[in-house]
Amino acid sequence: MFARRHPFLFFLCVICACFTLGLAAVSGIAVLGAFAVNSKISGAIASSRGNIGVVEVTGPILSSKKIVEDLKGFMDDDAIKAIILRVDSPGGGIGPSQEIYRELMKTRDAKTVIASMGSVAASGGYYIACATQGIVANAGTITGSIGVIMEYANIEQIAKKIGISPVVIKSGEYKDMGSPMRELKDSEKQLFQNLVDELHAQFVSDAAHARNMETDVMAKLADGRVYTGQTAMKLKLVDRIGNMDDAVQWAGQMAGIEGELTLVYPKDDKITLFRKLTETLFQDVNLGSKLSEQFRYVFN
Repeated sequence: MFARRHPFLFFLCVICACFTLGLAAVSGIAVLGAFAVNSKISGAIASSRGNIGVVEVTGPILSSKKIVEDLKGFMDDDAIKAIILRVDSPGGGIGPSQEIYRELMKTRDAKTVIASMGSVAASGGYYIACATQGIVANAGTITGSIGVIMEYANIEQIAKKIGISPVVIKSGEYKDMGSPMRELKDSEKQLFQNLVDELHAQFVSDAAHARNMETDVMAKLADGRVYTGQTAMKLKLVDRIGNMDDAVQWAGQMAGIEGELTLVYPKDDKITLFRKLTETLFQDVNLGSKLSEQFRYVFN
């Protein structure tokens, strides 16, 4: 009776029910696939039968937690004789980059660590790469961009046009500096400039120390410009031109590994693997822009 009286509404209900059942089925398959792949494929890849560990840094560096954990895992594994840091990143936050840098500096004192640069290893990506014992880049790799940037948008005029008047109650003179609702004062600009200069000096100092380069030489190269891998090699920012396999061969030689070189990748947890499967299933569905597309990173 309902279908006869309200055919259109009934049709919508059927469509919604079918969509819900389909979504539930896809989610179920993804969950089962995550468990199956995690127990079989990932277990085989992340076995202890290899002798060179690979730590991948892909995309913006927003957190150091997973990368540091992977480095420590390979550091504690006696079967792992060398580590490849595969970098394909435009940079990221200062804190995470410095944490990864520090962990790499500690790791390379005990094991061979070689960086392999992908399409881009700039700013924070170069920061962490220079903490390895050697850097291999492609001739066309985009690297360098050694510098620090801070920026924000001033929407004061827009706020005035739509009748928004900010009310600020603060505990100190500079507590609201950088507010998008007003212009920066000269004193505030100077404070921000001092902050950027200090962070830049830390970047230059760390990179020069890790690369065994004079600080003033590194400082001349650290004006924010990017370099190709070929130019970076001439400037001694990288050591060799080559791909991932070249980096593996070099790491094997430095570590004195005899016989076959077998790569070991960190094992993904089930939640991470499920997320990857979900992203693959819905990669063509615009469910919202990614976080990485909304921010301009401090290292850039």
